[in-house]
Amino acid sequence: METIRKKLNLLPERPGVYLMKNAAGKIIYVGKAKILKNRVRSYFTGSHDQKTQKLISEIADFEYILTSSEVEALLLECNLIKKYRPQYNIMLRDDKTYPYILITAEEHPRIIVTRQVNKKKGKYFGPYPNATAARETARLLNRFLPFRKCRQIPQKQCLYYHIGQCLAPCTQEIKPEQYEDLVEKANQFLRGNQKIIISWLEQKMKEASESLQFEAASEYRDLIEDLKKIKEKQNITLNDYRNRDIVAYAANEELISIQIFCFRQGKLVTRDSFIFPYFFDPEESFISFLVQYYSNNAVVPDEICIPELTSTSVLDLLPVTVPKRGKIREIIDLALTNAQTALEEKVKLETDKNEEITKALSELAQMLNIPQVQVIEAFDISQLGGTNVVGGMIQFQDGKPCRSNYRKFNISPEEQINDDTAYLKHVVFRRYRRLLDEATPLPDLILVDGGKGQVNAALAALKELDLTIPVAGMVKNERHETRSLISSAGLELHLKGKPQVFHLIQRIQEEVHRFAITFHRQQRIRSMISSELDGIPGIGVKRKRLLLQYFKSMEAIKQATVEELKKSGLPSKTAQTVFDYFHR
Repeated sequence: METIRKKLNLLPERPGVYLMKNAAGKIIYVGKAKILKNRVRSYFTGSHDQKTQKLISEIADFEYILTSSEVEALLLECNLIKKYRPQYNIMLRDDKTYPYILITAEEHPRIIVTRQVNKKKGKYFGPYPNATAARETARLLNRFLPFRKCRQIPQKQCLYYHIGQCLAPCTQEIKPEQYEDLVEKANQFLRGNQKIIISWLEQKMKEASESLQFEAASEYRDLIEDLKKIKEKQNITLNDYRNRDIVAYAANEELISIQIFCFRQGKLVTRDSFIFPYFFDPEESFISFLVQYYSNNAVVPDEICIPELTSTSVLDLLPVTVPKRGKIREIIDLALTNAQTALEEKVKLETDKNEEITKALSELAQMLNIPQVQVIEAFDISQLGGTNVVGGMIQFQDGKPCRSNYRKFNISPEEQINDDTAYLKHVVFRRYRRLLDEATPLPDLILVDGGKGQVNAALAALKELDLTIPVAGMVKNERHETRSLISSAGLELHLKGKPQVFHLIQRIQEEVHRFAITFHRQQRIRSMISSELDGIPGIGVKRKRLLLQYFKSMEAIKQATVEELKKSGLPSKTAQTVFDYFHR
């Protein structure tokens, strides 16, 4: 802490980016500042809310990078968050990408949905925050426009040609001009001009009906109905046909809620919503969000409309406007209302959930006659016929999973005796012997997947360690569903009439089972692809593959001479090692 105090006194009064580190030297938070000295010092002075205090409690050191302007700091902050993915910079750290609809620039074009943008490959429309909407739009276009559907052109006509949805470039010559009308109609549709497309389809339906092609006429009718439904959904329109996003935010003491209304060709096509924790200033968090969000999108809209801000840094990076009146200002207010509503709903749901969890923990403690159950650790054993035996342990803190404290346990073959209770005792013993060695706090309750046998096994392990921790078994019914608890004394405690406790135990039981069986499957797959070659010095993955490709079987490798092994590509020394291994 003394080092931090000295560094605080040396901070310059200039814009820049600061990186907070924990005791292990890992970057846990990246922020920007107009004046570094004021911002960084504010972390270590005055009072803060609980979430900010949690961040500050983990800061062991910090460093900073000076920039020439606040705008440059904003860009650098965005890049560093992407690079280091700090745990307290929650927003957009998963580098979410959005789908686009692409009309390819191939000789025989296709309409596809993609998340990769390379403008040389064709014309892109989007992005679509709703992937389902993008796929549905592409599906409709492919139904009424006979673009090529196959990724590779086949040798013969496929079903799409026979139902009129492809021109069949596989068997007949299609001139480029034949695609011009199709591409133009697709462009019109994706730009929002569906009226022309509907009129064209109505004419095709009429022609099919007059030619007594009633099945084709029915298909055109269905397409028209689908297009009209899409048109009805886009009920908010702007008359200038521009591509723009309208973005607004609302915040409380802990969370910021952001709503993005995406207008394409003047029509509201979709909405995107984000809620995440923020630190210090909600406006700065909103600005950082905008830069990250649009740096992830290959195609930025013509205009991004936002409410008025005190900082102007984002205006130099993005095509941002701040409407003061008119229709767009009204839509910004609508987005703000949506953001506020989403935030209130999130808080209400979280409050209700926390109340249920608090009640469940209280009732569970009363059932087991123990003071509290803030920290629960649950165990399960997973195996298949006595092979690949593993144990899984999960931890719940205050009724919520704490995945950083999940643990996996391998049980070596010599310890495998096909006895689940013995395996459980072994795993429980290893877990709490380690906690004792590390002087780590113990849980309030241990849950095991099973009945009296499993409970007694866990208690026996604790007795060997001279520990007293309450243990209970999670019992399932004949349908493999959570039924009741078995106490340390062997009493069955029914959960009927205690829905909160039932749902908590059910969640824990399902989660520990999922965790253990996933680990077991990983080990089983690993053992299936292993072989006798794995134990030979100098034989890694590549040489193992080389030997198996050359000799075709393990038996052939075992019978091979040193010269034959060298012919497969092994160095002389390694070939001799392999030969000696199988002929010792």
